[in-house]
Amino acid sequence: MSHADFVHLHLHTEYSLLDGACRLDRLVDKARELKFPALAITDHGAMHGAIDFYQAVREKGIKPIVGCEVYVAPGSRLEKKPAAARATFIIISACWRRAKRAIKISSSLRPPRISKAIITSRALIKKFSPRTGKA
Repeated sequence: MSHADFVHLHLHTEYSLLDGACRLDRLVDKARELKFPALAITDHGAMHGAIDFYQAVREKGIKPIVGCEVYVAPGSRLEKKPAAARATFIIISACWRRAKRAIKISSSLRPPRISKAIITSRALIKKFSPRTGKA
């Protein structure tokens, strides 16, 4: 089977409250029809659909890429700043083990934003070895 040359890495689904309208069943069917080798989920601030997405995509023979789009606080995540000062950061997991870690982190974010200190900690970013390509 010849694959498409394109993979969505920033995609909001029905689980991205107030931001996504894409239904998982239709999304996965369309990705299969277009012969996507992989497909990502990066819902806003939550990973409620990660397991359903992972199972549905694997069932169709497509590689799942599980992620989340989070708001980045300019200072501490507990400081209240105007909405205009917010930036976003997309967390993408290379494997299911790391996706589970991202799920745990995203579910513990109250308020639903992340600080630069958390992003740069080993909890989210792990440097890859240029020789082996592995973490």
